[in-house]
Amino acid sequence: MSERFSGRTVLVTGGGSGIGRHTAVAFAREGAHVVVAGRDAGKLAGTVELVAAAGGSAHAVTADVTRAADAERLVAAVVERRGRLDVAVNNAGYLAAPAPLAELDAAEWARMLDVNVTGVWLSMKYEIAHMRDNGGGAIVNVSSTVGTHRRVPGLGGYGASKAAVTALTKAAALENIGDGIRINAVSPGSSDTAMSLRPGETEADRAERVKGQIPIGRVGELDEIASAILWAASDGAGFAVGHDLLVDGGAAL
Repeated sequence: MSERFSGRTVLVTGGGSGIGRHTAVAFAREGAHVVVAGRDAGKLAGTVELVAAAGGSAHAVTADVTRAADAERLVAAVVERRGRLDVAVNNAGYLAAPAPLAELDAAEWARMLDVNVTGVWLSMKYEIAHMRDNGGGAIVNVSSTVGTHRRVPGLGGYGASKAAVTALTKAAALENIGDGIRINAVSPGSSDTAMSLRPGETEADRAERVKGQIPIGRVGELDEIASAILWAASDGAGFAVGHDLLVDGGAAL
């Protein structure tokens, strides 16, 4: 185990599966105590077990970051138990079924904005408030290659929400770097999660499909996405402020 994050407390929202789960385990392997947050207590417990199996330390807090009271309670719970919050990874996200904008269900549109935009804003609101009064910290928002960097038919609503994450990241970075709070985004492309599978598609089907769509010829491994997030949160990225790091196998080129 590395000691890059030794003694630090790291919060990962959307920590019950996918990128969030892998990121939590990766931070723990590098010495951090990780707090995983999300709405599904069972999935969060599974992440905590994986962290323990990897020799790390973690606990879970059930919370819905689209609700202001939950977002505030989450940060307060981290600080009450750990005494500090050094790093926050705002990863919770939602992708509706692909649909042209003119046919996108209004409730699905609202849900994407609620989770992907409002959830990130509320999370930062309370993370920043603590970090500002306690010597600073690092925040990494998980955006997407779809949005600011790439447009995909059928994903216009999702792209709009993720472009907003990038915009929020840059604005917050500029506003808070003077207080020692360094804020960046990581924008993954298609990754090895259920979210990148089309309805009825197997992993083998997906592998064949992306060969002609992504220059590198494959989807991203979750450990590769987690590595980018850890770099953005680390002291080694100390001069990166308001950056949006693409990790998409060249898809947006």
